[in-house]
Amino acid sequence: MTTQKIQPFFDERTYTLTYVVYDEETKDAVVIDPVLDYEPGASAVWTESADMAADFVEEKDLKLHYILETHAHADHLSGARRIKERFPEAKIAIGAKITDVQELFKKVFNLPEDFPTDGRQFDELLEDEEVIEAGSLEIRTMYTPGHTPACATYVIDDAAFTGDALFMPDFGTGRCDFPGGSAEDMYESVTERIYALPDDTRTFVGHDYQPGGREVAYEATVAEQKENNVFLPAARTKEEFVEARQERDAQLSAPRLLLQSLQVNIDAGNLPEKEDNDKAYLRIPVNVFRPETMDKETLVLEEA
Repeated sequence: MTTQKIQPFFDERTYTLTYVVYDEETKDAVVIDPVLDYEPGASAVWTESADMAADFVEEKDLKLHYILETHAHADHLSGARRIKERFPEAKIAIGAKITDVQELFKKVFNLPEDFPTDGRQFDELLEDEEVIEAGSLEIRTMYTPGHTPACATYVIDDAAFTGDALFMPDFGTGRCDFPGGSAEDMYESVTERIYALPDDTRTFVGHDYQPGGREVAYEATVAEQKENNVFLPAARTKEEFVEARQERDAQLSAPRLLLQSLQVNIDAGNLPEKEDNDKAYLRIPVNVFRPETMDKETLVLEEA
């Protein structure tokens, strides 16, 4: 009988779910997708959300082994570094394909030549189907690209933490229109990988946007997803999904914190180093829109 427990934390500002997964008997634990609070108007950073998860780890006297990122988030800054400050022995880990995302956005943000794109900012880069151990917890990394080319789902016992690949059934899936995203890849990730898990596997989503104003929800079984997911029920064809996903994505605006979050998150949650005036600066490209001269690919890149 498993003694695994899952404690969610919901950030209302970004609709993000952070999870602490722990063994109640052995006290082994991991944190998945922590949030660093950021307000763009004042460019203010604080640590309330990350500290809630960290405080829980302390209060339960847990041994934190890993801080796991499902992908380089485009809607919130990662709180991984804040968690690691409080638990220095914990390792920050992400799927190894983060290097593809680093190479892409190094160009978008014109980052310094010496900005590494080999993933060395993270403590561990995880391969597809790699199993890591956090004490008594076994964590299987399952690549699920589509939202980004480097998304991963973490399977721990009967729970699958899907990041932005799969949301609650009444909201569907993550968007696929970011650079490197692919609705075709998303379809295969969900139908061939997540839906291939046992029907009683519990999916834990990366965000909940509370459609219709309902209460926060974050857990649904694979069977429920296959039957009721509004964008991708199991019976839907790839062509139908790709058409619907692309049509929906064309109506979406860029995430509010996209420019700030990506340059931090591809650097494993590190904020920029302070300059000679003791202040740190984020890079925000200025995009001049000329719709009559831009194709869709250029427009997406500039929105990103």
